[in-house]
Amino acid sequence: MMKKIKKGFKHIKDLIINPKRYFTKIVADGNMEEAMLKAFIYGLLGGCLVLLMRLLGGATITIGSIFTALIIVPVLAVTLLFVLGGLMMLVSEITGGERDWEIAIKGLASVFFVYPAILVLNALAFNCTSVWIVSLIGDAYVLFLFYNIALYCMRGKRSNVIIVISILALFLITIYATDYRIGWFMLKNTSATLACLL
Repeated sequence: MMKKIKKGFKHIKDLIINPKRYFTKIVADGNMEEAMLKAFIYGLLGGCLVLLMRLLGGATITIGSIFTALIIVPVLAVTLLFVLGGLMMLVSEITGGERDWEIAIKGLASVFFVYPAILVLNALAFNCTSVWIVSLIGDAYVLFLFYNIALYCMRGKRSNVIIVISILALFLITIYATDYRIGWFMLKNTSATLACLL
């Protein structure tokens, strides 16, 4: 068990320090179950951490919140993996990269360690300013990872990848600059977002 945990931390460290080397090693070998399991486990970890934070914060823990943490959040993580996989295939098509669904899913699953981190950071937001900061940092880092996957894992043309990521960044900027940001923040932390409306 400890060996797997150490391997997991090494994987995250390698991915953060040298994403190019990490993503270029991802190949299609017919083993997609591991990618799905990885997304589920990170989702479960995220759900449990948020539940623990609420418990430590004095919130009342209900059957519904336990069910959400242990079932809904992990299933949403796997669903999100496939939704993002579809988006990555579209980006790859536009940028002239690989047209392999398995590589897209594996590349995305390898960065799902950010899922529990983002869930926890969003749960930590306590007012309007903090939800802005957490949301901006999270979205910027996800875009950075998306860029690396499109470029090194899916092997898209750099110029095309930069254009597509710039368009996605512009879309996010539009959300942040308009009232649509309230809906976006609500998905992350409802109570902190309500402070933005006061």
